[in-house]
Amino acid sequence: MSAPQTVSLIIKARWIAPVVPENRVFEHCALVVDKGVIQALVPQEEADKRYDAQQEIFLGNHLLIPGLVNAHGHAAMSLLRGYADDLPLKQWLEGHIWPVEDQWLSEDMVRDGTELAMAEMIRSGTTCFSDMYFFPEQVAQAAQQAHMRAQVNFPVFDAPSAWGQGPEDYFRKGLALHDDFRASELVRIGFGPHAPYTLSDEPLTRIATLAQELDAPIHIHLHETAQEVSDSIEQHGKRPIQRLAELGLLSPLTQCVHMTQVDEGDIELIRDSGAQVVHCPESNLKLASGFCPTQRLLDEGINVALGTDGAASNNDLDLLSEMKTAALLAKAVAGRADALDAHSALRMATLNGARALGLDEHIGSLEVGKSADITAIELSDLPSQPVYHPVSQLVYTNCGHKVSHVWVAGKALLLSRQLQTLNERELIGKARWWAKQIKGQH
Repeated sequence: MSAPQTVSLIIKARWIAPVVPENRVFEHCALVVDKGVIQALVPQEEADKRYDAQQEIFLGNHLLIPGLVNAHGHAAMSLLRGYADDLPLKQWLEGHIWPVEDQWLSEDMVRDGTELAMAEMIRSGTTCFSDMYFFPEQVAQAAQQAHMRAQVNFPVFDAPSAWGQGPEDYFRKGLALHDDFRASELVRIGFGPHAPYTLSDEPLTRIATLAQELDAPIHIHLHETAQEVSDSIEQHGKRPIQRLAELGLLSPLTQCVHMTQVDEGDIELIRDSGAQVVHCPESNLKLASGFCPTQRLLDEGINVALGTDGAASNNDLDLLSEMKTAALLAKAVAGRADALDAHSALRMATLNGARALGLDEHIGSLEVGKSADITAIELSDLPSQPVYHPVSQLVYTNCGHKVSHVWVAGKALLLSRQLQTLNERELIGKARWWAKQIKGQH
């Protein structure tokens, strides 16, 4: 018998839901990790015979899943959590959010807000997030330092902002940022055109061309409200997604965020272009923006991922909570109790998110050869009992606070609920300081 192979980490768990193969849960098995990559998923006894681990972690009452992928958010807006609630989108944005951003937006605010958001996401099981906000270089640097995976989309508007004078300035800074992080294994830079209604045709066309040349993602708010659609028809004589398609902006690189207002023609355009949809159910509900027909899109073969949106319109960044809301809402919208079942909801928050971000060869499932981006959830407390189906328990009970361990590329970001790459006390202090500044002026 050959000598055991030395590996860096073995995680033994009561249950493992790898997402691939579909609809499977393995019991009393172990994930074997070496050099940040998954080497095997085997019964625990077999792991003991075949491998000698530098570190072994036994999680006897836990479910292991792939690290969650939060496919849309504005991390720094965690500092505006609860600042302007119970308002419709247009009033919320124009009357409250944009004015406070005009006054307070800075590199320091974005850095502090992003770190606060990352800590919250890690603690609730997210290992990868897609972000769209100002000062994206601060977001990229913060993610790299916290060892969190991120797609950072630099903003493009027609209007000037704290970050730049207009489209030319945004492109110059954004493309430089893309070059800076070209070699990063954790951070990918993409284009973040805010929305069709904040951009004219010329910059949108340029984004379409550059994204194809660079093989870079395009992340855009789209069909978020009924007013957005009706305004586009009035101004351009066509629906927003039709305009984007004619400008060459719809492709598998395009991540269409929200999509609450869709008709058959919209669905056909998304399906035929291979574009991705990012569903943000809690933000859409809170802003009364509408309902994304999730199951209908999935039935058409369209990839649908899951996002929290920013904490200013959610108000949390707990993707497990989002997963529950998405599953319940999908059933109500479809009028079918079997719509978006528990395993499908988990896939939406993991592999579908990875696919939307173009990362599904590396993350999104616990498969041999993929990066060891792993989340562990403890299912031993009273509200989790009894456990008949651990994935159903994960989706339909409130589990965000039960996340105990998180790894990205085999590196621990959370161990026994303790953050490893961010300082929780320091982040809370900074958040309170910002709240005092902002509240004092309004």
